[in-house]
Amino acid sequence: MKALVVGGGGREHAIAAALARNPETHVFSVMAKRNPGIAHIAKKILLHKETDTGRVLAFAHECGVDYAVIGPEAPLEAGIVDVLEAAGIPCVGPSRAAARLETDKAFCRELMHRYRIPGCPEYRVFHDTDDAVAFVENYDGDLVVKPVGLTGGKGVRIMGEQVDREGAIEYVRSLHGVAVIEERLLGEEFTLQAFADGKSLVPMPLVQDHKRAFEGDTGPNTGGMGSYSMPDHRMPFVKDADYKKALDIMMATIAAMAQEGHPYKGILYGQFMNTANGPKVIEYNARFGDPEAMNVLSLLSSDLGETACGIADGTLCSKAVTFDKKATVCKYLVPEGYPDKPVPGDTVTVGDHTGALLYYANIEERDGRLATLTSRTLAFVGMGDTLEEAQEHAEKAASSVKGNVRYRRDIGTVKLLNQRIAHMKELR
Repeated sequence: MKALVVGGGGREHAIAAALARNPETHVFSVMAKRNPGIAHIAKKILLHKETDTGRVLAFAHECGVDYAVIGPEAPLEAGIVDVLEAAGIPCVGPSRAAARLETDKAFCRELMHRYRIPGCPEYRVFHDTDDAVAFVENYDGDLVVKPVGLTGGKGVRIMGEQVDREGAIEYVRSLHGVAVIEERLLGEEFTLQAFADGKSLVPMPLVQDHKRAFEGDTGPNTGGMGSYSMPDHRMPFVKDADYKKALDIMMATIAAMAQEGHPYKGILYGQFMNTANGPKVIEYNARFGDPEAMNVLSLLSSDLGETACGIADGTLCSKAVTFDKKATVCKYLVPEGYPDKPVPGDTVTVGDHTGALLYYANIEERDGRLATLTSRTLAFVGMGDTLEEAQEHAEKAASSVKGNVRYRRDIGTVKLLNQRIAHMKELR
């Protein structure tokens, strides 16, 4: 089988590596910048803009691929799945219309409201800047301001924490159009990702991401500094009833999309806040998370290619999808100054990372050396029978890297996990 992977980040390196575990699967790649890890795996690569659907289709035909796995959200919004599938190339990824669950936050909230899907926070969609400003001025309490479109995980502003009321108003004005303003949810976040074939879901292990740039959950939001998962594939602050409710919410969303005439196929990523009253949907993503993909795909013990085919032809089977019962800890290294003023061009040297998997992200090879670019550089995933063991492997590998890069040492530590557990107990 020949598989095309669209995208060139750490998430896509994890996808390519998972596919390539089957020696009969040959990987091909389209990416805007050359990812050294993907380039090492792929039989052939095309360095090109991933949203150029016509060129991606031409490359797919040139390589004779059997199916495609779409990594980032931007090609989904550009309609890459519609173009490829119209040409007879099945995809792991939703159509442009179905991807609106991520690419149009107003659509997502209105869908949940229309079909009475639980877990939807109080929200308002504004099409007029002055109306939105007036709402913020008169709102009593904390709120969240979101652009309608894609933000790369960094476009949300919280009034009451990250910015004050004046800051929120300034941000609303900067959006110059539609904004979604929601109640601020309090609790602990967790991510539930699932394979979807338009009718059914097969869930993956729960993961918790760390968005804040610095240790202790301080600093600005990022695309994600790292993440962890537990050996039982759950989270100790997520009760069985919470998990069931979150999965039911995602199932109801899949059913609603089918009823809308846009069956959802691919990866459905549910970002939940576990509140005092149970899980609520922060947002949906229409693809694997980055870094969360690295956690779950490192654990995947079944054939990702077989699952991809099940997604494509609507025969997804939960019994055919298996994950190792281990903990994972993913730590991202980022260039100095990230995320506000990242310093590119610095040499990075990877030391002994025995015991951890290495995934390259926004990094390039220059004359035989690795150099930072302007986003997250590379990630290590440690695995173990316990969270402590997984964290030790990830920490040892991350600390081996030399160069003008940094990472969060607290991700995956028992101390930080216990803080999450204590916070949830306080709320309940």
